[in-house]
This record gives sequence, structure tokens and C-alpha cells, in this order.
Amino acid sequence: MKKQILIVGSGFSGMWAAVSAARVADIEGCNDLRITVLAPRAELRVRPRFYEEQVAGFVAPLSDLFAELNIEFIAGDAERIDAKEKIVWYRDPHGGTVPATYDRLVLATGSQTRRPPIAGLAEHAFDIDQLESAQVFEKHLDSLVTRPASAARNTVVVCGGGFTGIELATELPARLRARFGDDTETKVIVVERGAAIGGRYSEALRSTIEAASDELGVEWRLNSEIEAIDASGVTLKNGERIDALTVVWTAGVEAHPLSEQIDGERDSQGRLKVNASLQVPAQADIYATGDMAHAKTDDLGNTALMTCQHAIQLGKFAGHNAAASLLNVEPYPYRQVNYVTCLDLGAWGAVYTEGWEQEVKSVRDEAKKIKIAITNELIYPPAADRAVAFAAADPLAKFV
Repeated sequence: MKKQILIVGSGFSGMWAAVSAARVADIEGCNDLRITVLAPRAELRVRPRFYEEQVAGFVAPLSDLFAELNIEFIAGDAERIDAKEKIVWYRDPHGGTVPATYDRLVLATGSQTRRPPIAGLAEHAFDIDQLESAQVFEKHLDSLVTRPASAARNTVVVCGGGFTGIELATELPARLRARFGDDTETKVIVVERGAAIGGRYSEALRSTIEAASDELGVEWRLNSEIEAIDASGVTLKNGERIDALTVVWTAGVEAHPLSEQIDGERDSQGRLKVNASLQVPAQADIYATGDMAHAKTDDLGNTALMTCQHAIQLGKFAGHNAAASLLNVEPYPYRQVNYVTCLDLGAWGAVYTEGWEQEVKSVRDEAKKIKIAITNELIYPPAADRAVAFAAADPLAKFV
């Protein structure tokens, strides 16, 4: 009887976990390992690009790749995990509840925007967290040209000055000009509760973000928090009112709630704390990866971030180790010592840094070329070619 690896999620980590597991089976000449991906659709949604225009095109189909590598696919949404019986119950496209069994489970369901209980947030704020919500936001921007001209119509408030908030805010001036023309005065305001622009970044990176914001006309409200959001703007906790017909929430992410069904320790973002093999210690048959995993990247105390850079490598290690555990192959301890940051800064360009200390290596057009190479090529799925895919899925091969 075939052993079953079930991978829940087809994002960066889930897709690479499947390819990596198939690679191990191929190396070992094993035909008794069944690798299955459970996800709503056999596609990779290129989430790091959702701040850009024409978001509907940022989807890469996976059917041909899966077929080439003998990876099975189940269309459905995972709803319940029975770790004792090794069953994942999912809702199929017809609305039925169906069981999927496993010998090893790889949780790769990613993350979602954290939405705190702020008045009006659910009703009036947009987000670019998922493809559908990013499409709603894009359609809203398109609709603004039909509204009467006003300061509120021409103002966008971005709530949260983290990575996503910065990339969206610096891209928005160009997106607004494309709709209103160069002669219309527009305003982009970032509301950030921290005391500095890009507060968690290095001084050199913060200075670059600030310079780009100044040149692009992006305003920052530091030491500020949202009190309430309504149809015509936001009210800050300090009493300031900002009139805006467009408010976007980008403040914070958390692991998919499926992690709460697993017996294990979690961090403040809901990620499951895993061992070096990416197993959940209390559930040796369950591996967490990507944004579901709180994993050490090195021996210096650094942990993986909720980025595709880490999700890709986490997926390769999780898939390898899940397959290795069933085929009596030595697992690889997850390590990802190299770390880079490449932040898009809209029409200004971009900034590229290396190391956890975030030393700035290039800016503007040079960094923009690196950013485009990463987001338009490097993070996309491999070709549906067995040799090419397996070479790319090697956890020990250099990614960046």
C-alpha cells in the first residue's frame, strides 16, 4: 500500500514541498509514495506582486508541473484536521465534506491579514492580501474616475507602514496618475504607529525609504493609530481626521487559522513552532512550512520571516523531510543563512540589501532590475520538466 504525503496549500511553500518530495522519491526510485496537494485551485498566486496593477495576471498554473512529476491534486478547502486518525476533512467544489488521509501532513496554508476590532474596518477598508481582495481594490480605483473630483476622492490612506504598506504606498502615486492624469493633485498618506519610517529596518534602509517617500510625495503619520474608519475617511486616535474615499489595511499578518487545530506551541503570529526538520514537536507526522512555521534559520537566533523568500526554502526542506521520513532517508535540518531585502519603491526605483543587518547594496534603477528579476522570474514555478524542476527543488541548492 502506498504511503501518503498530503500537502495542504499550493502557495510558494506548498508547491515547492510537493516538488521536493517528488524529487526524493525519484532519487530513491520509489513508486510507493503518493504525493497529493490539496488546495482550492492548482495554481500559484504570486502574492508578492498584489500591490501592482493588473493583479489578475499574477497567477501561475500548476497542472502541467504536477502531471509531469506525478503529483496528485485535490480541489478543495481544508476545514478540519484529525491528527489522531490522520485525516484532513475538506470541502470540495460541490460543497460536500470529504476526508483525505495521510501518513505525513505538510501544512502550507500560508497567512492572512490580521484585522483587529476597529470600528468600520470590515465595512470600509480594502486590502491586497488575497487575489480576490486585490482585484476588488483595483476595481475600486478604476471607479474613482466616475466620482466627482474632491480631495477625498484623490486621497488614499494606507494603514500600516510595513513591507506591504511601503510597496503599495510608493506605487500608488503612479496608479493614481494613470487614472486622473498628471494635472490632478493626489495624496497618499501612510498611518504608522511606530516612531520612524520603516522602524524595524536598518538606518540605511530607513533613510532610503524616507528619501523615496519625500520624492514621490508620500506622507507619513507616525506615532499614529486608527480609531475608526468610515465611508469618507479615517479618524486617528489623536483626533486627527483624514478625508479619503480609499482606505487600505496592511497592518499585520497572522498564520492561517488551521494552525489552531494542531497541538503545538505557537508564536504571537499564530505560527507553529517547529524543530530543525520542520516537524511540529508534539505531532511528529505533521510538518509546518511557509507562513505556518516559526523556524530557526541559523544558529544566531534568527527566525524565518513571513516572506516568499523564506517560504520557498521552507517548502523545499519540508517536502524533502516528509518524504525522507517515509523512505528511511536522512532529513536535512532547515537552514537559510543568507537573507536579502528587495523593496519596491514605485517610480523612485527600489532598494536592495543583504544580510540581517540590511546593508544597502543598490538603489533606484539598479535595485529595480533586481526586484523585477525576483518577482517576475525567480519566484515563479519551474518549467514542467522533470530534470529542471528537481534541480530547482534541491533544498541544499542556493536560492538567492
